[in-house]
Amino acid sequence: MKFLPSHESDLRELLQWRRDVRNFSTREIEPEVLAKLEASIDLAPSVGNSRPWRIVRVSDEENRQSVIRCFEQQNLAAACDYKDETQTEYLALKLAGLKDAPVHLAFFTEPDPEEGRGLGRRTMPETLVYSTIMAIHTFWLYSRALNVGVGWVSILDPEEIKDILDVDNNWQLTAYLCVGYPKHHDDKPELHRKGWQHDQSAVWIDR
Repeated sequence: MKFLPSHESDLRELLQWRRDVRNFSTREIEPEVLAKLEASIDLAPSVGNSRPWRIVRVSDEENRQSVIRCFEQQNLAAACDYKDETQTEYLALKLAGLKDAPVHLAFFTEPDPEEGRGLGRRTMPETLVYSTIMAIHTFWLYSRALNVGVGWVSILDPEEIKDILDVDNNWQLTAYLCVGYPKHHDDKPELHRKGWQHDQSAVWIDR
């Protein structure tokens, strides 16, 4: 297939408007839309075609409440790393949409999958995690194309999340995602808009 200039323009716009979402509408995602989002992950690349991602749909309300408690505890602990005005600024940030997002997905990485037969990861086993992240990014972009937002919650204790979700102890928590329709759309990161950290250009080094 030969791509057209319009494809480049559309992709650039999609990348520009792909933002971490923390403010979700409680509107449910239609089953047919959710099915499309889940199917998009099958298009993601992976080292040795190993497809090491293991995805848990967190729909049980008790499990969700446990995840929220985990976040709240870890968020307060993280706030203690800051002092004075910076701590106040941190506590004012909304860093997760766990309570409103209709869909919660926990992405884990299987550290030694049979699939792929070890190809490409002998010297860089971390490529398995990178592969899961590629799957997440594929899912994220496709979600955005369907006007669905995604928020990545990293302020969690990975071991506690594994216990809550009762998954294989060897799996590695790679991401916990909140998914749903955003309350509003913006082409700038929220942390930029809130003054916590402005966008920075990539660092390029010539050798």
